Amino acid sequence: MTSKKPNFLVIVADDLGFSDTGPFGSEIKTPALDSIAKDGVRLTNFHTASACSPTRSMLFSGTDNHIAGLGQMAEHMGNRELFKGKPGYEGYLNFRVAALSEILQDSGYLTLMSGKWHLGAAKEHAPCSRGFDKGFVYLPGSGNHYNYEPQFKEGEPRPSLAVADPNTFWMRDGTYLNRWTELPKDFYSTRTFTDELLNYFETRTPEEKDKPFFSYLAFTAPHWPLHAPKEIIDLYKGVYDNGPAELRRKRLARLVELGLVPKDVEPAPMVGLLDPEWESMSPEERAASARKMETFAAMVHLVDENIQRVLDYLKSTDELDNTFIVFMSDNGAEGTLLEALPMLNGATSMGALIEKHYNNTLENIGNKDSFTWYGASWACASMAPSRGFKTWITEGGIRCPCLVRYPPLTKNAGAHTNSFTTVMDLVPTILELAGAEHPHPKPFRGREVVPVRGKSWVSHLGGQAGEVHDSETSITGWELFGLRAIRQGKWKAIYMTPPRGRDTWELYDMDADPGEIHDLAEKEPEALARLVQHWNVYYSETGMFDPDVTFHVVKDKRVT
Repeated sequence: MTSKKPNFLVIVADDLGFSDTGPFGSEIKTPALDSIAKDGVRLTNFHTASACSPTRSMLFSGTDNHIAGLGQMAEHMGNRELFKGKPGYEGYLNFRVAALSEILQDSGYLTLMSGKWHLGAAKEHAPCSRGFDKGFVYLPGSGNHYNYEPQFKEGEPRPSLAVADPNTFWMRDGTYLNRWTELPKDFYSTRTFTDELLNYFETRTPEEKDKPFFSYLAFTAPHWPLHAPKEIIDLYKGVYDNGPAELRRKRLARLVELGLVPKDVEPAPMVGLLDPEWESMSPEERAASARKMETFAAMVHLVDENIQRVLDYLKSTDELDNTFIVFMSDNGAEGTLLEALPMLNGATSMGALIEKHYNNTLENIGNKDSFTWYGASWACASMAPSRGFKTWITEGGIRCPCLVRYPPLTKNAGAHTNSFTTVMDLVPTILELAGAEHPHPKPFRGREVVPVRGKSWVSHLGGQAGEVHDSETSITGWELFGLRAIRQGKWKAIYMTPPRGRDTWELYDMDADPGEIHDLAEKEPEALARLVQHWNVYYSETGMFDPDVTFHVVKDKRVT
């Protein structure tokens, strides 16, 4: 290990599927990520929450989202009174946790951020108040990749997913930006976020260059709406003309070839509000669906292209090999149909808003004034062999791609590990490498903070430990939108409401059945009873709250 403190670069892609990059079997061109995998390690059993802000709260806190403030996504707290006064349901990264950026800032690190925050829109909850020295920040959860959003003009009804004032979406170094006048005229999210991070690197003062850095590059791509330049979309023209089922077959074959899933794996069937069978769709319907997937591929292509720009810079300054790089997705691929998302006060539908302001004709898909998403079938194709996608508590919602590159630690370059890991592990991993301690149980910045629940990867990646989490004793739980899961070793129990589940606990052997297809609840009652008891402990430990409401995102039906 080098004697100099390592730098850190954490890169998060938004709604990226398990097999959407080259290291995980994709046909999408991702040479930068290929190089990270070649020089580093692929984590094939890496877990997040089933949606974005809860995952990000776990990333920065090292603990469960129900403790860190995102027990529920702020956008889905329809009746705020239900959650009022409930610790862990503040809707922002709360102050019971010591944020990773805060700890590293206090440990002498230069802390930089560019991209999506989604952990609080008020200034007191923004990155400038949670340990970042500098940051070009998009505060909400999603938005137009060209900054074209006529629905936010004065007098227009706002969609329910817009919980913040549109005039306070953007911030630089603690100051709100006017989105209409202070963003680049040629704004494109992926490129602009990268430009801003590179500018922070390039303009470091001599004093700042003497400090190690912690940098966070959080893309909003490839989250809907699907946008990319036409010339990049056209690189993938025709690639998806045979539909999602064929893509799923090819991706699975490649995952098997790479040794990332077993040869005899039984993939989960596609689920959710699926498109009709490809052969039964009209030529026009197939063309539009394929074009959406081509646009998605172009967005991933551009994420990779811009990651290469960062790698090239770090190489030019001789900082690359002393930088611990993590690349991950924040949850499974997005398979929700957005016209099912209600507007504020239920006045109209997302579909009506799109009809009014956007042009989703075939030739316009991907342009700034289009607003499209690709749906459940393509999402399931990218999450195979897992069941489901984002918002599902099955593996399709929470098992995500992850890459690590740090030559002083990862001696077995190009390898992969199937050891169970979670996003909560990043805090203890990074702190161990930085030689910094988590402050619990001591007061931190004048407040009491909770301990981490994650485990460091250092011994495992360094070859000294066979697994990260002890399969006999380690318990990990998940809950979001009323869907529940608890895992110990190979056993995983899930509880899902209809139409996704049966309103009863199901039990799966994840070693033998990664697709969560064969429910063993009746055959293994003792294992199920043990896990349900672990769930009860997890529920209590995390201070979870059941509002006893049905969340529209798990209904999997069209609402107009």
